[in-house]
Amino acid sequence: MNSSSYIDQVKSEISEKVKGRAIMAVSGGQDSSLLSVLASQVLGDRLLCVFVDTGLIRIGEADRVRKFFEDHGMNYRIVDASDRFIGALKGVTDPEEKRKIIGKTFIDVLNEEAENFQAEYLLQGTIAPDWIESGGQKRDTIKSHHNVGGLPKEMKLKLVEPLRDFYKDEIRSMSRELGLRTDLQPFPGPGLAVRIMGEVTPEKIDLLRKATKIVEDKIENALKPDQRPWQYFAVLLPVRTTGVHGDRRAYGYTVAVRMIDSIDAMTGTFTKPSWDLLEDIANTITDELPEINRVVYDITNKPPATIEWE
Repeated sequence: MNSSSYIDQVKSEISEKVKGRAIMAVSGGQDSSLLSVLASQVLGDRLLCVFVDTGLIRIGEADRVRKFFEDHGMNYRIVDASDRFIGALKGVTDPEEKRKIIGKTFIDVLNEEAENFQAEYLLQGTIAPDWIESGGQKRDTIKSHHNVGGLPKEMKLKLVEPLRDFYKDEIRSMSRELGLRTDLQPFPGPGLAVRIMGEVTPEKIDLLRKATKIVEDKIENALKPDQRPWQYFAVLLPVRTTGVHGDRRAYGYTVAVRMIDSIDAMTGTFTKPSWDLLEDIANTITDELPEINRVVYDITNKPPATIEWE
């Protein structure tokens, strides 16, 4: 099948399964962006696209998604639930527990929005790697994706996942066919919570948000879209190390930089960037963020690692 046939297949499934009003969470990533466009074409005003600001998103994310909604004439809502999510994560360090708390809170917020919209259906941009890693097909659970493992067993909404049999390369092929951006980086549903090892706090979120922007900006300024890694981001580690700022001893955070190349997100190899680029990233992070005094680079493939750290 080609991308046009895939698009027809997805639209046909939406038309067949969604008979009333539907709600959909849109993260701004490749999967949900594609599905929101196709679903809007089929359902029109019967679909409400919701962007939930969890407080765990990147700098400028909400504004970018708002523009996407407006550019495509979608029926949408932006919901600021940041205090709710960050409060629910207080004291939590286990990555699976983080993901499940975020998934439950996400569904609670969507249920409230769905009730206001009188929606009966929940559309989700789940793709094959999501449910495979969450224990599908009798596999071990590698990690619960917030839109799979985090969903409660009993939901008020009927779940429809038209992309669940597709892989990331097929998602990008369909996106190209529709004229959508295909250089969007995958971003985890739980957001920065699973890039902060240990407890999530407002201080750590602020630090990681700024470090993430530095990593993304440096790579995007240095490399053309077709030269960039599949995914690139920063991770805040739960350890502090001794360093020097000026002529004074410092005891600061460590950030790991992750760059990885993949085709379908099922496997991946770490990117081998230039030393100059890595040095520029490390120098900028430690110069602009004095709370961080060490930057390391992750050279682990998938497997044995996953793309994300948690």
